[in-house]
Amino acid sequence: MSSYILRRILVTIPVMAIVAFFVFSLLYIAPGDPAAVIAGDQASPADVERIRQSLGLDRPFLVQFGSWLWRIVHFDLGTSIFTNLPVTSMIAQRIEPTLSLMLLTLALTLVVAVPLGVVAAWKAGSLVDRTIMGFAVAAFSLPVFVVGYVLAYVFALELEWLPVQGYTPFATGFWPWLQNLILPSVALGCVYIALIARITRASMLEVLQQDYIRTGRAKGLGQPSILFVHALKNAAVPIVTVIGIGVALLIGGAVVTESVFAIPGLGRLTVDAILRRDYPVIQGVVLMFSFVYTLVNLLVDLTYTLLDPRIRY
Repeated sequence: MSSYILRRILVTIPVMAIVAFFVFSLLYIAPGDPAAVIAGDQASPADVERIRQSLGLDRPFLVQFGSWLWRIVHFDLGTSIFTNLPVTSMIAQRIEPTLSLMLLTLALTLVVAVPLGVVAAWKAGSLVDRTIMGFAVAAFSLPVFVVGYVLAYVFALELEWLPVQGYTPFATGFWPWLQNLILPSVALGCVYIALIARITRASMLEVLQQDYIRTGRAKGLGQPSILFVHALKNAAVPIVTVIGIGVALLIGGAVVTESVFAIPGLGRLTVDAILRRDYPVIQGVVLMFSFVYTLVNLLVDLTYTLLDPRIRY
């Protein structure tokens, strides 16, 4: 067990190194010269060159990458071009809204999607199954911003049940914090719920045909025990896999959702940085999101060992 965990952790190191290389390459892949953008339209070639030297853009690519990677190892993500603030400080200021949104969306998704998938598999071919899968297809087809605007119009503007935008820190109180996140979490979670519900149904359908399930029914086990104790545990590996993959949907969807509901999180910070071509901020946020995604996939791999001991070997 310990050797398997160690191998999985060691594999993430070269993965993160490759990710860091591509994140740093964004500076060269993106169109335009960062020094020219900072200098402005009225700057002379000498001004642009001076800025290039101050940013170190005149040095060879590998030298720049090595210097940047050395700072990353020491938890230094650089300094914003426009605010002159450390990127780590800017991320720290914005991380609570994004983390709150993603965790609440994940909790909502698991509470709703897994039971829906289990019930759909149990009632396969029935009206209940077709209704749940119809909802899943519709939810997966609608863009996040469309769902967000519809929810905001109905529940915030028309019914006035919830705030239309903004974020209240958790320290202010649980209910004010939750009020601001209900609509964004539902909007962001619709696609995720649809994905997990469909995978749960497909995985459960396969497991429910196994001999030990028929044996359990013959022994008189109740349907909830068969579905949620015996069948769901054995169907969990594909479900856990898609939950880990779906974190990418949460990260990408958070950018759109925070823009729709004016949440001052990392998504809004990313959009603002892209519009201003603030490359250090873009690189820092993308690197952090990549690290989170890699860490989630590592946790998913380790969870496999708890669900199926054969994977350890």
